[in-house]
Amino acid sequence: MSKYLQIHPGDNVLVALQAINKGDVIDYQQKKITAADNIPQGHKIAISQINEEDHVIKYGYSIGLAKKVITEGQHVHTQNVRTGLDENLKYTYNPKVKSLDIAKEDRFFLGYQRANGDVGIRNELWIIPTVGCVNGQAKLIVDQLKAETDTKHIDDILVLGHQYGCSQLGGDHLNTQKALAAAIKHPNAGGVLVLGLGCENNQVSELQKIIGEWDDKRVKFLVSQEVEDEVEKGLEIALSLCDEMKKDHRSEVPVSKLKIGLKCGGSDGFSGITANPLLGRFSDWLIAQDGTSVLTEVPEMFGAETILMERAQSNEVFCKTVDLINGFKDYFRASDQPIYENPSPGNKNGGITTLEEKSLGCVQKGGDAVVNDVLNYGERIKTPGLNLLWSPGNDLIASSALALSGCQMVLFTTGRGTPFGSFVPTMKISTNSNLYNHKRNWMDFNAGELVDGNKSMNQLKDEFIDFLIEIANGKQLKHEITNFKEIAIFKSGVTL
Repeated sequence: MSKYLQIHPGDNVLVALQAINKGDVIDYQQKKITAADNIPQGHKIAISQINEEDHVIKYGYSIGLAKKVITEGQHVHTQNVRTGLDENLKYTYNPKVKSLDIAKEDRFFLGYQRANGDVGIRNELWIIPTVGCVNGQAKLIVDQLKAETDTKHIDDILVLGHQYGCSQLGGDHLNTQKALAAAIKHPNAGGVLVLGLGCENNQVSELQKIIGEWDDKRVKFLVSQEVEDEVEKGLEIALSLCDEMKKDHRSEVPVSKLKIGLKCGGSDGFSGITANPLLGRFSDWLIAQDGTSVLTEVPEMFGAETILMERAQSNEVFCKTVDLINGFKDYFRASDQPIYENPSPGNKNGGITTLEEKSLGCVQKGGDAVVNDVLNYGERIKTPGLNLLWSPGNDLIASSALALSGCQMVLFTTGRGTPFGSFVPTMKISTNSNLYNHKRNWMDFNAGELVDGNKSMNQLKDEFIDFLIEIANGKQLKHEITNFKEIAIFKSGVTL
């Protein structure tokens, strides 16, 4: 394994694949570079002098400006680099579409075909509270259901508990309704009990207007204040849903039915070298099979947004992408918050210096495919192919938003590690082998093999596709085994 990597021939930094000690000599393109500092794994070292206010180049793009002169061999990080990003920008549509040239394959998975044509990769029973006040009653119903009946034919029974549904106004109230409506119609749920209280803002009757059409056999409603014992009545309804779900069986469906969310969190210097490019290759392959992938985390597109805009399939999609980016900056300013206050301490420890650097790694998850649509929060996928989705970068909110758009699975790359899971299967993909070996109880797939010298990108991509299809067929991910499953709803306004 090499000690360093130059990602793009135009870069003026190298990435340390292994820790480099002060005084170590690096052989780089017929010259020797002496490390002036200790360079942690995943961090950057200058290969030539970078003058004050000059661009620091990685991935072939600027990741920021030098705060002061950086000499050859110095550690390039937050102490000597600042963001070069500005406020809202004006963009011009200059399409640059690449031909993917990826063959179609006869690949299938075993899914649950729903009455509306959607396909689930799990057959779960969900109790969805309209308001946080009845989270406890929902849990009691689940506990009694598991104790009183055979549920082996059901993959899981869970409560999508949350703290919202009341004391919210305007956009927050609508976001909660859209989120719950989307969850109610998710194809991974074979049965849903919507449990209301009766006096909350998010009345069942109002939520039903947001849901639109639903399958009466699979979605049931109960208002707690209208019955004497809501747990007893809820159990009766849940039992009926259990019986209805006995009709459900996996059947072979083409991979074109897959809708996969793309997410990263706790990034490091390897994210843009291993795991994110791997997801990009997978995303391009899935789209070539007429499937769908969804890229989100809008703040982590800042500084790399033009790469996505150039791939917009039409001027309309380009304009929606511009609105996505500048609208999110306006959201930050409306709360008097800095637009570029990123990356997090964990990202910085892992070698990510600026938001531009994180963004240039982040957007690689979207591969090279054409951007076919841009979705608002809580909006369901309408167009196959690559979609962009409005959501912040927060791990649980963004992963939940991907699931709410209709994704049956979320792919989550990380160089730092995390045990969480959203309410749909959430695959953890490590960017480096140290993390994978250290946290095998959290991580599902190791993309670090790309820099270990063990496997090529094509080899690992093929293994990844096989593994993902196994998961779609029912194999459990680590967070499913530990039953770490949560939903997080986006909120921005006041609470009454």
